[in-house]
Amino acid sequence: MLTKESPEIQKVLSFLDEIGIDVIEKELDTTFLPGLSLGSNCIYIDYEKLLYPGDILHEAGHLAVTTPLERNLVGTNEISADWPDQGEEIAAILWSFAALNHLELPLDFVFHPDGYKNASNWYISNFSSQSYIGLPLLEWMGLCLGEDRAGKEGKPAFPTMLKWVRD
Repeated sequence: MLTKESPEIQKVLSFLDEIGIDVIEKELDTTFLPGLSLGSNCIYIDYEKLLYPGDILHEAGHLAVTTPLERNLVGTNEISADWPDQGEEIAAILWSFAALNHLELPLDFVFHPDGYKNASNWYISNFSSQSYIGLPLLEWMGLCLGEDRAGKEGKPAFPTMLKWVRD
């Protein structure tokens, strides 16, 4: 089990700090993901209850792909009842993959066997073979470029990100 002081968690926390996603340590009751909850432009973590540290990146992905207005409403009664929608879920999953790639962490750090409705191996297989479900959405959000457009613009292609948080 990884602790708050583990190199992997410290790498994730440093990255989130760099991209402007606040992480706040706080005691949490029952949450959808053990030891994690989202607030207004922040992630709450209860390290005593956190089971899968890679889930921190997935939750950060939700904040990163959300519009600034909605990001500030997360954790309040004002956020849409259907947030995140299916598109934002797929975008957060792919964003998590890009973050893993950037941080040089193994895919099973986020895509662990107990997550993603038993589809973790499917995501690992697809992403490993450069089949990036959701890429057009991340590109539309202005976060990255697919291979064709990147080549035309002389910029790096996904999984390199142009920016980490949606404007």
